[in-house]
Amino acid sequence: MGLIKIALTLISLVALVAFSQDDHRHMHHGNENDSNRMVVDSLVKTDSSNMQHNNHDMMNMNQHNPDEEGMPHSYSLSLPMNRNGSGTGWLPDSSPMSGYMIHSGKWMFMFHGSIFFRYTSSDITKEGSRGLSKWDAPNWFMGMAQTKIGNNGLFKFGLMMSLDRLTEGGNGYPLLYQSGETWEGKPLVDRQHPHDLFSELSIAYTQRLSKDVDITGYFGYPGEPALGPVAFMHRVSSSNNPDAPLSHHWQDASHITFGVGTLGLRYGIFKAEGSIFTGSEPDENRYNFDKAKFDSYSYRLSVNPVNDLAFQFSQGFIKSPEALEPDADVTRTTASVIHSRKFSGIMNINTTAAWGLNDKGHGHKEHSFLLESNLRVKRAAIYGRYEFVQKGPEELSLSGFEHDAKFSINALTLGANYRLFSFSNTDLSIGLQGSIYFTPKELQPIYGKNPLSAQMYLKLNPGVMFGSAKTNIHKH
Repeated sequence: MGLIKIALTLISLVALVAFSQDDHRHMHHGNENDSNRMVVDSLVKTDSSNMQHNNHDMMNMNQHNPDEEGMPHSYSLSLPMNRNGSGTGWLPDSSPMSGYMIHSGKWMFMFHGSIFFRYTSSDITKEGSRGLSKWDAPNWFMGMAQTKIGNNGLFKFGLMMSLDRLTEGGNGYPLLYQSGETWEGKPLVDRQHPHDLFSELSIAYTQRLSKDVDITGYFGYPGEPALGPVAFMHRVSSSNNPDAPLSHHWQDASHITFGVGTLGLRYGIFKAEGSIFTGSEPDENRYNFDKAKFDSYSYRLSVNPVNDLAFQFSQGFIKSPEALEPDADVTRTTASVIHSRKFSGIMNINTTAAWGLNDKGHGHKEHSFLLESNLRVKRAAIYGRYEFVQKGPEELSLSGFEHDAKFSINALTLGANYRLFSFSNTDLSIGLQGSIYFTPKELQPIYGKNPLSAQMYLKLNPGVMFGSAKTNIHKH
């Protein structure tokens, strides 16, 4: 059954590629002067032999927005598409982009996704009693459509899906020290929960008042409020790591929220946003749409001072996020910096540093810190992640400890992968990674002193579109 589930996921991604290629054939056989033709933009690899072709394609894309340099951002006609993150969050302008892009008349469509076919063992040395092994396939798929309305309006529709429930089961995949959400009425511990089938269904409208000023309204059911850094699966710094961060529920767990409305104002390099949203995390039924409550709120301040950097600070006041603790509200505070640097057409590095604090009141404050980086040189990538997170006994389903106990967990992950080949602008890579955990003394009888985890995988994902885009904003 596990292999059948994984095959279903592969079929879904292959269908996505086939859809893109079918439109590519329409491009070649249609009349190029017909404004209603379907155009699939040639997607370019990072090797230097394709850079001239890339520049030609970008000039063609500019014909759809003659007053802009490069394709527009999802929420601004004055910003480059490379700044797109998850929800309304910002990445650096120099971030590389992967995906399939299609033009049809006045509409632009983009498709992206990732799937890891892997074997993972969360305690290969069997130091503790909580390690597990599994064949699985973490995955996600994204679709986006946008069109210009008049001279200064921009409409965007967003879709995010995941087949995790099929490939991971209801209790997710093994991940030592992970916590968050439930299965069969019990907390998920040492496992990462599966994501919902529909992770985002959103619409947004942006009105440009000038090159320096935009106002954006965003609604998602589900969607992502203005809280935290760009979600881990959309950060280039973590794109080759199949595992969610241990600090996921301290920093970016609100990326799936059933009911969210956001109002944002951009001025120059700055953006201020406010959201009202449903505080409770998704329930165990990964196929349904949870009840929208709009009982929580957040704000986020973002600034991209140069093309290579994106900063954010945010705070959320979350009503009853955990199903097993309905009376516990959380104030979540986060700050992050994301850096992207392209050294040449065949080498780039992307790094994220993020901090998150969960405050449940009455002295229950738990900090987290993450530092991750991904270096790509030609067809090879080397990546790593360091994490520090504080968790209480209830987070790890531990008994025999004081209620106010707090355990400081440290983890270090290193990995590498290599692109085997590409087909239809789709990359297939092979990878290997390992993690070492530094267990607090109190938990060593349960977890062991330094448990080791390891995994090997095949990764399937769209190829790189282009490595950087210019932005108008720094010129004003």
